[in-house]
Amino acid sequence: MNRRVTLASRPNGMPKESDFALEEAPDPEPGAGEVLVRNRFLSVDPYQRGRMSEARSYAQPLQIGDVITSQSVGEVAATNDPRFAAGDWVVGQTGWQELAAARAGTLRKIDSKLAPPTTALHVLGGTGLTAYFGLFDIGEPVAGDTVVVSAAAGAVGQIVGQLSKIAGCRAVGIAGGEEKKRSLLEEFGYDAAIDYKNEDVAAALKAACRDGVNVYFDNVGGEVSDAVQRRLALHARIVICGQVSQYNNAKPELAPRMTNLLVVYRARMEGFLITDYADRFGEALPRLAAWLREGKLHYREDIVEGIEKAPRAFIGMLNGENRGKAIVAV
Repeated sequence: MNRRVTLASRPNGMPKESDFALEEAPDPEPGAGEVLVRNRFLSVDPYQRGRMSEARSYAQPLQIGDVITSQSVGEVAATNDPRFAAGDWVVGQTGWQELAAARAGTLRKIDSKLAPPTTALHVLGGTGLTAYFGLFDIGEPVAGDTVVVSAAAGAVGQIVGQLSKIAGCRAVGIAGGEEKKRSLLEEFGYDAAIDYKNEDVAAALKAACRDGVNVYFDNVGGEVSDAVQRRLALHARIVICGQVSQYNNAKPELAPRMTNLLVVYRARMEGFLITDYADRFGEALPRLAAWLREGKLHYREDIVEGIEKAPRAFIGMLNGENRGKAIVAV
């Protein structure tokens, strides 16, 4: 039987473990042009919270009883497509389940000899691509710029800071807690780090960004982003990647409206989805892999064992408990 995690009820605010169900279903059978994947690692990401809501978004919401959507890495168990062979490692949107039948065209073969297979879920996968295109295409960093990153110790934030340094910029990271602040400086090469839980963010930004913020990579929204926008430099670029501080709010948060600062600083704010750049993944992945081989990119993983622990890992990730890319080992 195929064990899988499904949506039992729509979360109200912060999700609870009771909002999920661990079920068993018959093993799926791959049809024509499909591949049967035995998932080994499941990704845990903030965007999944939005898929559990019925609020209007860029993707259809999950229905009650649906398998939780996610990127997963696994091995091909059986194939009805000549592009794949049994034993191949692949990554795809196959969900929180042990076995999945997926259309061959939705899967990407990965080379497990190049890097650990789990990297296809972050630095050589979705989060690495998100950091790459969000920073370079929307942020348009120029050598000497100051780049500020919120949720800088998260899976995307870790990579954005390092890519900023590769681009010749000064990187300032915002994260919660002394341990995360230390990891930004010691592991990921940030020039300055701010602990939003224990510091006055506005004062710390003023000290760290004396000439203003040229690029803001926004993963959180809310009060942290309000503080950053007050420190913008002329012609700053704001990259809206995520708004994790808002995902569990039943109603939109009432807060200062900073859009007038876009006029004051002649700044630009733009959101994006990584799927917008699907036809250019072949450009980004070799560059990310090369930087990884050269030691210019570092990463940290937070892996928990057992598919039954996926809901707990997801809730912990939303609470900022993970210290790197959150992954569930099936």
